[in-house]
Amino acid sequence: MKINKYALLAFGIFFFHSLNANNMEEVIVTSAIINSNVSNTADVIHIVDEDDISSEASQSLGESVDDLLGISSADYGSAVGQPIIRGMSGSRVKILDNGIVNRDVSGLGADHIVDIDLGNAQQIEVVRGPSSLLYTNGTIGGIINVVDRSIAMKNVEQMVKVGVETQSVNEGESETFFYQDNLNNLNVSFAYKNTDFGNYDVPNGAIMHEEEEHHDDDHDEEHEEHEENVGFLANSDFSTEAMKFGASTVSENGFIGFSISNLESTYGIPFHSEGHEGHGQEEDGHDEDEHEEEGHDEHEGERIFASSESDKFDIKGSYILDGLSFANSVDFFYRDSEYTFTEQHAEEEHHEEEEHHDEDEHEEEGHDEHEGHAEGPTTFTNDSAEAGFIFDLSNDLFAQKVSINLANEDTSIIGAEAFMNPASRDEATIGYYFGRSVNGFDIDFAARYDTIDNKGSVSTAHEEEHHDEEEHHDEEEHHDDEEHHDEHEEMEINYYDRSYSDSSLAFNIGRQLNDFVDVKLGFASVERAPSSIELFMNGAHLATGRFEVGNVNLSSETSNNVDFSVSIDNGSFYAFASIFINDVDNYIYLQDETEEEHEEHEEEHEDGHDDHGGLILANYLQQDAELDGYEIEFGNTFNLASGELLLSFGRDEVNGEFSSGGNIPRLNPARNIYKLKYSQDDMTFGLMFKDVEEQNDIGIGETATAAYDMLNAKFTKSFDLGNQSQLTLSIFGNNLTDEVARNHSSYVKKEVPLPGRNYGVRFNLTF
Repeated sequence: MKINKYALLAFGIFFFHSLNANNMEEVIVTSAIINSNVSNTADVIHIVDEDDISSEASQSLGESVDDLLGISSADYGSAVGQPIIRGMSGSRVKILDNGIVNRDVSGLGADHIVDIDLGNAQQIEVVRGPSSLLYTNGTIGGIINVVDRSIAMKNVEQMVKVGVETQSVNEGESETFFYQDNLNNLNVSFAYKNTDFGNYDVPNGAIMHEEEEHHDDDHDEEHEEHEENVGFLANSDFSTEAMKFGASTVSENGFIGFSISNLESTYGIPFHSEGHEGHGQEEDGHDEDEHEEEGHDEHEGERIFASSESDKFDIKGSYILDGLSFANSVDFFYRDSEYTFTEQHAEEEHHEEEEHHDEDEHEEEGHDEHEGHAEGPTTFTNDSAEAGFIFDLSNDLFAQKVSINLANEDTSIIGAEAFMNPASRDEATIGYYFGRSVNGFDIDFAARYDTIDNKGSVSTAHEEEHHDEEEHHDEEEHHDDEEHHDEHEEMEINYYDRSYSDSSLAFNIGRQLNDFVDVKLGFASVERAPSSIELFMNGAHLATGRFEVGNVNLSSETSNNVDFSVSIDNGSFYAFASIFINDVDNYIYLQDETEEEHEEHEEEHEDGHDDHGGLILANYLQQDAELDGYEIEFGNTFNLASGELLLSFGRDEVNGEFSSGGNIPRLNPARNIYKLKYSQDDMTFGLMFKDVEEQNDIGIGETATAAYDMLNAKFTKSFDLGNQSQLTLSIFGNNLTDEVARNHSSYVKKEVPLPGRNYGVRFNLTF
């Protein structure tokens, strides 16, 4: 199914000219990203409120929304969870912090954290549709917006919140603190969070190790069946410290405020491929059997971890434009952010003491098992600035907004494992939104035009592989500075400037058929320019175990989506169903080489050619693709004793295929979600049983993922302490059956399973 965006534009204009003078329908959903002048019922698909966030176990952003229909997570241990919406991942899903894009480096690696603090989040919004086009470009999947109280838009009252949490699965603790007050008409806020989680427990048999690609088939088969019953996942720890201060002043003409924030995190990298180039097993005379007999695992005793730090400065405000005929008000913002992410290796002291080869012997024999990262850490940086204006042109007949946005970000990767040269990206945008309710129809329309300029370079080395082999074969002859200098002289750098002009359109129409039934139909054609990593990547990405190669000739993706939904609500019973078809022209994906192609590279290595360091060669390609799927949910509320019992069932599924045949890789399987919730006065008890099906519809180079069940429980109780003070106790249990579970969307599903059984307690005191 193909949608012509210009036909869609003509269709939208036709509707606008045919509208009658009816008033807007009252807004039902309260969303920070869409104000009360905008019809939002077709756009906001989920809102996770503060009570749910503060009573659940502390976890990544992806895991925090993973139980919502149509939403899943690509994890890399407990610290990393990148959200997926209807099969759309990476830069197709935009993460916003108070309505502004959170520009970290999570898009540069599957093992990179989404650097955003949920410790004092007011709500998490998942948004699709026309209104999402006002805020950022490339929202093929949608927007996830995390909202807090750092810049108050209305005068506040004094409030203090203190929270404490413990978890059993990682023997971890977390503390939160929040303070706000109005001091001489100045609203101030301060938020603090400190979290320290250790390595998390996993069920027996959950950790599986796979033999390095250069091993023979017999070793592969034997090692794939090997399970390690250590009880925990090494390098799965996570700690973070976040601070944020905000201030604002409010008047009858609007508000203006600023905030400054700092977020520092440190977490282990539970998987890190090395390939075999640089270790010299064969050249040093240590074959694989000897390597295993000596217990000489290249990561044994090695600490691999990442540290990140982000600093943000925000200015945000809104001003009422009295006396102007063309606009009612203008919202404005400016954000300057500096983000640093460092991956490094640290060998444990006890391993150094037990090492039977000292450093001199390693240097003489060329048998440094950590060669390849001896040069030091790898540092990712992203410095960005963004500014925007949203003009409200609404009147009594319709809602209307125009947005203008400018952004610049500079990205660099420096160090031993750098796989991309520095790159810069400039964005300029104008967006338009229209909302109207007429003759029982709710209509939303939006258009957006983006100009995006990507500048970067790609380095190639013609003789590097030949010298590397000689270097391992005869160290005394090839370890001198002159030889290394000759290698660098072979490097060739090609510079590129890729500009894109993208246009996007979205149109929703909804109607309330009666007091109980609503129907909605949505069309969208959204373009997304390639990211810097998709264009300029060229090197070993050890976190995914691949040698990834970008493509400077990539075109913009175009997502053509049709969505139809029906909702029923008669008070005690509710039901919802949504189906969608999403044709994506020029879909960008990472294609692994086949096993046969990899074996050819192995054979070429014996002849002195590059084998990509023993890693899987993966190229960024594009072709047309189609995704389709559905979400259904229904439930009923019963009066039980002096409370209410809610029973519900939900199911979601997404399928994706390329136009030439074959499945889109790393799409999560269908899920059935059963929920029970009993509420009585100030007490709530809930159960959730998630049945995740087996995934057999796999892409080239993928393996099937087994089904698993997840049983979670939560009990919350509030205590009134008087003087407007309240204590809330939450007791939670996740994966109560200690199920072995693997996330199909994870690059490291075998090596990095989901956590085992987890019990925890949270106390939240508000006064």
